[in-house]
Amino acid sequence: MRLWSLHPSYLDSKGLVACWREGLLARKVLQGKTKGYKHHPQLDRFKAQADPLLALDTYLFGIYEEATKRGYEFNRGKIGKKFSTKKITATSGQLDYELSHLKSKLKVRDAERYKELKSLTSPRPHPMFRVVEGDVEVWEKVG
Repeated sequence: MRLWSLHPSYLDSKGLVACWREGLLARKVLQGKTKGYKHHPQLDRFKAQADPLLALDTYLFGIYEEATKRGYEFNRGKIGKKFSTKKITATSGQLDYELSHLKSKLKVRDAERYKELKSLTSPRPHPMFRVVEGDVEVWEKVG
């Protein structure tokens, strides 16, 4: 499961669709509708919020908006109707790590998108995140 801290505009089509699907799976986990993934580290930052499901719906709405800009038809009815204005922090180290991780994926599966992002060094976060200085998040599984 990968719930990117990066702005969804950086994702290629496969990455955007995967993020939507994995976000919907994460939503089911938070609702107690699945047996697996209950302790997945990617969920920790959402679980730490006062209303984890509201936070995840806010995250998914950002993915939905990017998909809509690209002409994709993601099912808006799969997420809640309310969203939060509260920002969750994401460290600069996490964004840098994710950008590097994304570039390595794009190098293999989407050469054009890779060329667009190759020289990018200061990535923007997903709209629900506020960047703070820091290392890679403790929940990230660095390979």
